[in-house]
Amino acid sequence: METLFDHSLIDTNRRRALSTGPADFLLDVVARELAERLSVIDRRFERAVELHGHTGAAARAIAETGKVDVLERVESDERFAVPGEALMVSPLETVPLAPQSANLIVSPLALHLTNDTPGVFVQIRRALKPDGLFLGAIPGNGTLQELREVLLAAESELTGGASPRVIPFPDVRDVGALLQRGGFALPVTDRETYTVRYDSIFPLMKDLRAMGMANPLTGRSRRPLTRGIFLRAAEIYAERFSDPDGRIRASFSIIYVSGWAPHESQQKPLKPGSATMRLADALKQGGKE
Repeated sequence: METLFDHSLIDTNRRRALSTGPADFLLDVVARELAERLSVIDRRFERAVELHGHTGAAARAIAETGKVDVLERVESDERFAVPGEALMVSPLETVPLAPQSANLIVSPLALHLTNDTPGVFVQIRRALKPDGLFLGAIPGNGTLQELREVLLAAESELTGGASPRVIPFPDVRDVGALLQRGGFALPVTDRETYTVRYDSIFPLMKDLRAMGMANPLTGRSRRPLTRGIFLRAAEIYAERFSDPDGRIRASFSIIYVSGWAPHESQQKPLKPGSATMRLADALKQGGKE
């Protein structure tokens, strides 16, 4: 298995972001969306678990739906806990739950950083009780595409070569295949793209650091970009991706996923390509007693 991401660096980036004041607007948007999707289900979940939610925004939003009896958080470091909160501490790719022990597992903006993503999906499914629900939000292909393009162009222009500066993000079809491979019933994926505007590339880069999203690739260049490259990247960004008022656009494409642990009461899936199913319909069907 290829080790694409440096998990030690990811933990360091996330701790630094939390200690300096995180830019949590994207997590807040995702938290509200996940809570809204959960709210369409006419049932309660005895035990819910949030996996590596960084600020805990998703956990709080899920709790506010009134759909869960007990909600726990898993994090890679106890310093991610709010005062008085107990966390389960576990590495990013380990789901520290007994088999069939949770009714609901939520993963907000973390699964794109796993080296063995298929293995993590299997662990999540095994930890769910029969007819338990998994909800996730995963940054997907198209996220930060503008930044990727301008950094590549600027570095190539000024140095004659370029290193990966923005991580690869999965395609929505690949994520759907992972749900099926992981053994989930009624798997559903859909995508929402959020556009955030900035005065220039520099506040965007500041926000990415404050999200804990600094480059964690094991194959990254250890030589930092020069100010000259950043200035040229800012020029290219403004030329290619600015609005009439001069502000630039940054895209965040989020893949929302749902899947149920198999149970005999669930509707049997149709043959591939024979029909499409809306997310809300799938959630309601999976939640039937």
